[in-house]
Amino acid sequence: MTLPPPSPAGDRAHVEADGVPVTDPGLLGALMSGYGHFTAMQVRDGAVRGLGPHLERLDRSTRELFGRGLDGGRVRRLVAGALEAAGRRDASVRVYAYEGVRTVVTVRAPAPDGPGAPQRLASVAYGRPAPHIKHLGGFGQRYHGEAARRAGYDEALLTSPSGEIAEGAVANIAFWDGTSVVWPSAPCLRGVTMALLEPRLESVRRPVTLAGLRDHRAAFVTSARTIAPVTAIDGVTFAVDEELMGRVYAAYGSVPPEEVRP
Repeated sequence: MTLPPPSPAGDRAHVEADGVPVTDPGLLGALMSGYGHFTAMQVRDGAVRGLGPHLERLDRSTRELFGRGLDGGRVRRLVAGALEAAGRRDASVRVYAYEGVRTVVTVRAPAPDGPGAPQRLASVAYGRPAPHIKHLGGFGQRYHGEAARRAGYDEALLTSPSGEIAEGAVANIAFWDGTSVVWPSAPCLRGVTMALLEPRLESVRRPVTLAGLRDHRAAFVTSARTIAPVTAIDGVTFAVDEELMGRVYAAYGSVPPEEVRP
């Protein structure tokens, strides 16, 4: 069930959850509308690598979706308060922005530190709408990701109908041609981890297709939770290039963490 956006004052819906009236049905309506965006970050000892880009993306997407900005200082205070309330200095944190610029912060256990496990990806002809926004409503991504896992893969790889590669269902992907790290030029979400790595590696952007996978020696995925080598896309296999992955991890590790608390 999807509730409509919050109604004007005096025209509020009565909403119950498990038979208990919801004290702020307007907030619940915004949360259930599916219209909004978010960012996901890993916090270590109260600090985040790439905090600035996270805040910039939140503000930019809020302006595009809702016509007003989202103050980075306020977001930092909300995240710091949520971490304190949860009693955590290390955490997986998400910041959501909804209609009315309502801001929700979730705090969960942190993702494991260190290199991610090798990934096997299954390609699917699917593209996210408005891919430059880390938006809500990722049914298609989840559907194809679950189908890939049932087929014995780790995740889905999103492509155009003609086989041009864009991104993973929940991650960016990059390839190594022996000289450069190649980021697919198809429309995708420029994740914060990708944004941090791209200028710190020998990077280029150009089209990458399923038909041209064998032109590359290695591949890896990047997200807020992990950086991991890719060992297969459909029936094409890749060796793990330890020297490449060492440089990728070192580049990410060179990014200075920023304190969340302003």
